[in-house]
Amino acid sequence: MGKIIYFDYAALIVLSMLIISTFVRGMTKGRRNRCFLLLLFTSALSVLTDIVTVGLDRTGVGYETTKYIFNTLYLFFHGITTPVYIAYLVAQTDTWHRMNRSLALRLALSLPILLISALLFLNPFCHVMFYLDENGVYIRGPFFLLLYLVAGFYIVFGTVYLFRYRSLFSTGRFLSMLLIFPLGLIAAVIQFFFPQYIIEMFMNSVGILFISMLIQRPEEIIDIVTGLKKHSAYVTDIRQTFTNGKPIEIIMVNIANYRSLSDMLGYDNLSEMLHKIAVQLESLNRSRGLEGELYYLGLGKFRIVVSEKYFPLVRGTAEIINTELKKEFSLKKMELNLVSHVCIARCPEDIDNVDSLLFFGDCLNEEAYTGEVRYVSDLYNKEYYDVMKDMDGILERALSDRRFSVYYQPIYSISEKRFHSAEALLRLYDEKYGFISPELFIPAAEKNGTIHKIGAYVLEEVCRFIASEEFQTLKIDYIEINLSVAQCMQNNLSSEVLGVLRKYKIMPDQINLEITETAASYSQNTMIENLNALNAAGISFSLDDFGTGYSNMRRIASLPLYIVKLDKSFTRMDENPKLLVILENTIRMIKEMNMKIVVEGIESEDAARQFSNLQCDYIQGYYYSKPLPKEEFISFINQSLATV
Repeated sequence: MGKIIYFDYAALIVLSMLIISTFVRGMTKGRRNRCFLLLLFTSALSVLTDIVTVGLDRTGVGYETTKYIFNTLYLFFHGITTPVYIAYLVAQTDTWHRMNRSLALRLALSLPILLISALLFLNPFCHVMFYLDENGVYIRGPFFLLLYLVAGFYIVFGTVYLFRYRSLFSTGRFLSMLLIFPLGLIAAVIQFFFPQYIIEMFMNSVGILFISMLIQRPEEIIDIVTGLKKHSAYVTDIRQTFTNGKPIEIIMVNIANYRSLSDMLGYDNLSEMLHKIAVQLESLNRSRGLEGELYYLGLGKFRIVVSEKYFPLVRGTAEIINTELKKEFSLKKMELNLVSHVCIARCPEDIDNVDSLLFFGDCLNEEAYTGEVRYVSDLYNKEYYDVMKDMDGILERALSDRRFSVYYQPIYSISEKRFHSAEALLRLYDEKYGFISPELFIPAAEKNGTIHKIGAYVLEEVCRFIASEEFQTLKIDYIEINLSVAQCMQNNLSSEVLGVLRKYKIMPDQINLEITETAASYSQNTMIENLNALNAAGISFSLDDFGTGYSNMRRIASLPLYIVKLDKSFTRMDENPKLLVILENTIRMIKEMNMKIVVEGIESEDAARQFSNLQCDYIQGYYYSKPLPKEEFISFINQSLATV
């Protein structure tokens, strides 16, 4: 019975479409994609040579040399298809470094296919794999079974290897990678006992099709603007790298002025700029022979991940990138200046987990710009980044275990010569990390939404204190409570605050709510309604940190503010005479709007005297007292009253 070749035709069509789609989708960069392409071409050549050999077999006697050549080529390509798939599997698990370190493993994987290749090369002379009889009929040789034994060895090895690294794959990806082995095994058994059914390569192409659909998906891997791997692929790949214990170096490139460029250029021009930068980085990667994997993480952040073999090239490449990005960038008759942070990370030596690596990369723009290539080892404070990485958990523990505490910093009245108010300041102590600065946990709380619970806690604690008998003896007029931007935008803020005041039976003028200059710059109706409702109920407001941002005086004048708190940066007026001019005019302007002035950050007697002479109303700072726990604050105020 003649061979049934229709399965080969179907396999060739499937593989041809996959090859075309791989190029069309741009899935050609990186070791994984190159291994997949090699698998496609090897499989396609195996099918093609099989089709030719079947056609030659049907010609009968003649074409003996041609038959030997194409049968040998078919068996060779067929034989290396499974080892090539193993190479793709190793690339998917990112474990080439382990292969390179184990000579025994490399020999175990290479010797079987080298043996088969050698036997095929010698076969025309010794006919151990196959031969053609006097009628030109194809006959299997005594060692032909080795082809199946070697294929079986690679299938078993690949299956065990895949299960060993099961944790690196989702269920769908794992099953699609595994499917090719049972399909190949079933097809090999069928074709061994029924040679007329040429089904092996069709089953192989079906397995590869599943891989293409579930793993080789550009929408999950490739950034459409730059053509580089995207953020999600970076996270997946780096997580695999850390899991496998593979040493890498990463060239981090952050365009620090990305946001201003985005506002200036618009989407299309910005996309073109990013694409040009990506092309430039790819070109340098190739010309330097770096063999790095390139990623674009968004917001102007590029990464080049380099394996151990190419470490000696990393520093020089980073220097070239840094030099090139300092040059004027031409875009549609515009000359742009890129402010770029270039930094080298050695992993896992510098950072050994994905979250810390991502967080450091996000914070890289906050580092002072030097124009030089930096090293993570010089910048990375592990304790700080561990805290920031765990901040959500820290805040949740603090809320559930009541790890927050309210401190009070006295505010001195120049005219009354007494401590007439105080600012409530939140402190956080964590059993693992100790005291954590509000500069760290407040922004994190605003980001994850816990700021509302924290704000409610502070309001409750302060009102409970004001309602206590101890507070009545202190002759403190009011306590200042800070409101975050998020709280100002809260729909039920006014009802919540007034409800707590009623609960503790305290007067509205016994608290003063502080909003920052950032909050004051917002024009949302919700915030305005909140402030007006609370002010109408008798609660006064302060503007905190005045002078740290770009103040819109018209906006400030429209808010129901009673106090303006000058930022501590004004206390450095001796460093710049012009600052004194600004300060004098600022104070006069605030006074003319019938607002009181608090100066923050006073640390010396000279500074206190200077601002007293400038007609400021209140002084706050370490010169008088640092923020104190409640009991110490009570003691401090009582002592001050005793000395009057």
